[in-house]
Amino acid sequence: MLTFDHVSFQYDVEDFSIIDDLSFQVEKGEFVSVIGTSGCGKSTIFRLVNHLLMPKSGNILVNGRNIRDQKNYCGYMPQHDLLFPWRSVADNVRLPLEIRGGMSKAEMNDQVNATLEKVGLGGWGEKSPGELSGGMRQRAAFARTVLTGSDLLLLDEPFSALDYLTRLSMREWLLEQWEQEQKTVLFITHDVEEALFLSSRILVVESSPITHLKSVPVPAGYPRTRDSLRLPAMLELKEQLIGLLRRETP
Repeated sequence: MLTFDHVSFQYDVEDFSIIDDLSFQVEKGEFVSVIGTSGCGKSTIFRLVNHLLMPKSGNILVNGRNIRDQKNYCGYMPQHDLLFPWRSVADNVRLPLEIRGGMSKAEMNDQVNATLEKVGLGGWGEKSPGELSGGMRQRAAFARTVLTGSDLLLLDEPFSALDYLTRLSMREWLLEQWEQEQKTVLFITHDVEEALFLSSRILVVESSPITHLKSVPVPAGYPRTRDSLRLPAMLELKEQLIGLLRRETP
């Protein structure tokens, strides 16, 4: 689904590449998390994938084609929901359909209403974003991301601003959505436990600049519950990942 082929990137204000000759792949249908310390370049990877930044060298492919030659190949959900306060929830979710065009208003409304139902926001479409809780706002933002129509979704720490209990419920909810939608998800998080709970595989940033990502399979199947985190193999992997992030690899 996604291929980084010897990609390098350097910000204009820096005299070194933050990403240097990086290659990795994400397969169709995977849920892959990227973890690393703050400022290591995780979000830069996302900005390269969604074409907000241009690589200095190398190629980025989605479904075997260079992203330079594609449109609507990925959906991007940033840390904050970025819902427009002057638009209703339904109007916010409708935005990708309006941008894509080619649909009648009735068709767009049908898709928006069906998607809001799927994410547990049926009946909330006419509310303003300010009337929603933090978790509900993130659900609306996810619905908007799904309606890009892309099979590849980039989720950049979407639950970091939520309280602990809301984050727990949103993780469970996100797994349900992933299983229903059958999308490919690349997920950034600072939270090792969150990565373990959600992911089929974890990519670890071990160094800066990023020259490689250590690929770590998660030893638990789906459907997954919080009890999965108590499995001996999961507890052992959690400590190994924390050690890697602390540069204390066992």
